[in-house]
Amino acid sequence: MAASVREKQTVALKRMLNFNAPPLKNTAAEPVWKVLIYDRFGQDIISPLLSVKELRDMGITLHLLLHSDRDPIPDVPAIFFVMPTEENIDRICQDLRNQLYESYYMNFISAISRSKLEDIASAALAANAVTQVTKVYDQYLNFITLEDDMFTLCHQNKELISYHAINRADIQDTDMEAIMDTIVDSLFCFFVTLGAVPIIRCPRGNAAEMVAVKLDKKLRENLRDARNSLFTGDNMAAGQFSFQRPLFVLADRNVDMATPLHHTWTYQALIHDVLDYQLNRVAMEEGAGSDPSPAGARPKKKNRKTYDLTGADKFWQKHKGSPFPEVAESVQEELDTYRTQEDEVKHLKSIMGLEGEDEGAISMLSDNTAKLTSAVSSLPELLEKKRLIDLHTNVATAVLDHIKSRKLDVYFEYEEKLMSKATLDKSLLDIISDPDAGTPEDKMRLFLIYYITAQQAPSESDLEQYKTALLDAGCDLSPLNYIKQWKAFAKMAATPANYGNSGVKPMGLFSRVMNTGSQFVMEGVKNLVLKQHNLPVTRILDNLMEMKSNPETDDYRYFDPKMLRGSESSIPRNKNPFQEAIVFVVGGGNYIEYQNLVDYAKVKQGKKVVYGCSELSNAAQFIKQLSSLGQK
Repeated sequence: MAASVREKQTVALKRMLNFNAPPLKNTAAEPVWKVLIYDRFGQDIISPLLSVKELRDMGITLHLLLHSDRDPIPDVPAIFFVMPTEENIDRICQDLRNQLYESYYMNFISAISRSKLEDIASAALAANAVTQVTKVYDQYLNFITLEDDMFTLCHQNKELISYHAINRADIQDTDMEAIMDTIVDSLFCFFVTLGAVPIIRCPRGNAAEMVAVKLDKKLRENLRDARNSLFTGDNMAAGQFSFQRPLFVLADRNVDMATPLHHTWTYQALIHDVLDYQLNRVAMEEGAGSDPSPAGARPKKKNRKTYDLTGADKFWQKHKGSPFPEVAESVQEELDTYRTQEDEVKHLKSIMGLEGEDEGAISMLSDNTAKLTSAVSSLPELLEKKRLIDLHTNVATAVLDHIKSRKLDVYFEYEEKLMSKATLDKSLLDIISDPDAGTPEDKMRLFLIYYITAQQAPSESDLEQYKTALLDAGCDLSPLNYIKQWKAFAKMAATPANYGNSGVKPMGLFSRVMNTGSQFVMEGVKNLVLKQHNLPVTRILDNLMEMKSNPETDDYRYFDPKMLRGSESSIPRNKNPFQEAIVFVVGGGNYIEYQNLVDYAKVKQGKKVVYGCSELSNAAQFIKQLSSLGQK
């Protein structure tokens, strides 16, 4: 894959916004002004990839939601980017009847059925608008790319395909089919956009296997239909991907239940854990904890600020996977360099004789003009730098507040020890009953990780003791009920996941950040440094990508949609290690696993790994799903 998934999806969107013609090279030409109409799904797909400015450069003057009240704009072409649902189709037909736009370019996020197309056609006939419906396209873009190497399936109705939905005790077969079809439809779109037919590997006997079977069938049917195949001809333009096909590994969330509950220590994963971070955007409340308002004044209204953390932000790209202490140090360094540059500009101003006209100032003008020109030309860069520094100062400070108030460093270190079965320096009961350490939810997460990773389940009497302590701390015990059932079931099915011998080295307290004048008061927070270790999902990928023989993955099924007859073998045909792989977790993923895979791929030269999941949930959302499973 020469281009990343993010680039490919962006190119596909730009092409669509250019009336499905490749964008012109000469940018001097004025773009055609047009309106973009999308639904919530379309909005979620576009927003992480294209900014409003980029849309404007493509000639989009207005972008509106399909189900909002829109005024007619009779002389403008409209591009629709929506899911082919009943209500969307009805609304489009209504637009045709009301003759809102000059021409209509319909783009469906996922393939539209014949019957729905006929509905649009008959509405167009009735409204005498057949000539105005210029083009109808299936875009096959039904997935959301968040990073160059990360995607998720949907954001809007994610509870429909969540861990909870798949693992409900009372689920009907028809519901399960529907969930699997939704997931497969999105994965199919992903491979069409990628322009590659993968080799599929999956474990036996769980949701991941159902997805694999259906995906294999869908890819196979499309490849057979030579006339309409999406994997031939111009989609597969030369040079798009290397000769070797990618490996697609499907994993089930049940393989590893500890990681989604784990407290984390890297920047991006921490933001996702403690702040409101979705679709690459952080929402925070401003003005909390700053200067107290004078007595008798009305309390300040907290305004919510949102920050976009994008690929263009170099600091973010460099540090999103770094341990938090490093991030704090780097923000501080950036701030210092910015201040020196700012001082230079101020200094120049004073020299330029803006304080008083005297002879000295004039003679100094000539050599300072050059300096000033360079200062002025670097101003926009400086301002952008300032914006990014402020952004990360605010975000990092907010994260730090959480770490300090909830003692997250203690939790993280303790959980790492539990997961790597290292010796523990204090008892679990102490942490649970310590009123200062963390929220009830933090305690519950810690205990569940202990319960999941324990070789021997705690004895009944111990368990009672823990339960009492948890209840005293204000925890809701329903997640435990579910994890108990899960553990009993998992015990029959397979060996417990092994979390590798990770381990954290405390590096002593922060040295550089502790000096005065720093924005971040890090007192008492441990400076923990991570050692590279592979989480279960990464380990499974490593076995399959490198063709290692391992009892964990030896009986994984093997599908090759390009083979004429689907052979039911788990014996891989090719023995060469793969260069490119996509890992997909059915039942929800998280940034901890993503970061672990990124670190893994960094070590392996020339290998590309993409992480995908049916939904992104942080620990709070995941524990909520567990508790509703436990209440049944």
